[in-house]
Amino acid sequence: MKNKIARKIIFTLVLIISVFSYSCKDDFVKISPEYSIDSENYFNSEDDYYNALVAAYDMLQSTYVNVIVGEIASENTLCGGESAVDVPGWQQIDDMIHTPVNSNLRDIWNWMFAGVQRTNYFMEFKDKIDFSAKEEMIGEVRFLRAYYNFELVKWFGPIPLKIDERFKLGDETTIPRSPVSAVYEHIENDLLQAITVLKTTPAQTGRVTKGAAQALLGKVYLYQEKFGEAASVFENLINDGNYSLVEDYDSIFESKGENGSESVFEVQYTDVEGAGFGCLQCSEGNVAVGFSGVRGYEGPLFTAGFSFNVPTQEAVDQFEPGDLRKDVTILDIEAWAAETEAKYTTGYEHTGFYNRKYLPRKRRSEAQGDLNLTNPNNYRAIRYSDVLLMAAEANNRGNISDAKAQSYLNEVRARAFGDENHNVTLTGEALTEAIYHERRVELMGEGHHFFDLVRTGRAAGKIDGFVAGKHELFPVPLEEIEFSNGNWTQNPNY
Repeated sequence: MKNKIARKIIFTLVLIISVFSYSCKDDFVKISPEYSIDSENYFNSEDDYYNALVAAYDMLQSTYVNVIVGEIASENTLCGGESAVDVPGWQQIDDMIHTPVNSNLRDIWNWMFAGVQRTNYFMEFKDKIDFSAKEEMIGEVRFLRAYYNFELVKWFGPIPLKIDERFKLGDETTIPRSPVSAVYEHIENDLLQAITVLKTTPAQTGRVTKGAAQALLGKVYLYQEKFGEAASVFENLINDGNYSLVEDYDSIFESKGENGSESVFEVQYTDVEGAGFGCLQCSEGNVAVGFSGVRGYEGPLFTAGFSFNVPTQEAVDQFEPGDLRKDVTILDIEAWAAETEAKYTTGYEHTGFYNRKYLPRKRRSEAQGDLNLTNPNNYRAIRYSDVLLMAAEANNRGNISDAKAQSYLNEVRARAFGDENHNVTLTGEALTEAIYHERRVELMGEGHHFFDLVRTGRAAGKIDGFVAGKHELFPVPLEEIEFSNGNWTQNPNY
């Protein structure tokens, strides 16, 4: 069942609007007409808490931009598009010439803080009434708050924190940007508490599980190089036996593969509603998919898009001979057109390659709105293969067990090649490099590689234009710095 999130609630750091939608409790996909109510008097029933929970999930859909920009920022892809001035904020990030005046970075800041605000709203009133499902809902909210804060700290470093209470007008001038260590401590606390109350099987498809919280906690530890803690959390998750690699890598990214045995956490999308370019975060579809589509495409399997996020030849060359993931990850449009007689046009920075995992697929014709904005492709935010590779890295880099690291790594490689003839027997730093390589090819097109490079100190040697001491973080939007009246300083060298 698709996790259809309720209509958007726009929360910013300086303006609080409390407008919720009813959502049918028996169907996490359905919505009903909107209504407004005073926010201080809202939480009076289990349904009210459920609707607030749905609203907290809602902002996950706006993370499409985190994924596509995360790829463009790395050396995996070029920005592409129609021309050099098509979405200039993305072009600037691709060229590493972005500044605090960048509307696309401002979107990430605003939309992730909107998610934090919604979760804080729920938590502010968590003790108003009691009902049997409340503790599990609180666990979900804690996971979501950790997820949004993790995105913010990855992109922007120090951020303002407010615990179990909404931001209000004036906070931006009095609440400091908390150090990264404090942000991570808050994230860890949320996830540790979430793990104690979440179930292994969700009440509805698309909702958070204990395994998702464990995986995100392990990832948060890994980003801080707390290798022992990360290895322990990942081992518990792996040993629980609730997840497994699917046999067919190709099936993961088709509709039939959504929310499968390899999916630890997915962002749910649907094509049942239309959206406009004036409010991309309002779309219930995966906007990144349409933006990544083949320009002017006519042919089988796919539909046309805007030719952004085009893989480079260097990225394509990372796949070893015999790697079955290559043709799933990369669409060679010239070869495909020759095989199928498909037609297409070319855009800016055309490389001949497209991110096949998240290309728009043909679907039912009655989808509403602009088809490029309503693609129903779920985003596989945390896959089990990602967990295995993070566990391998933690064991190897933490000097815990290269044998375990090899085992986890080779489980992923056996699926990739369809045999065990490509097992890795390396140890030490050579094994570390093998794990880095495997993460890149296994997760290519999924928005992780830029942050992998940054957290491991390799970005300056890999990404053209990357300046060490600057580009590890993105700039806080200029408006936020100005609103703070000197309370916040900009990230270094911007």
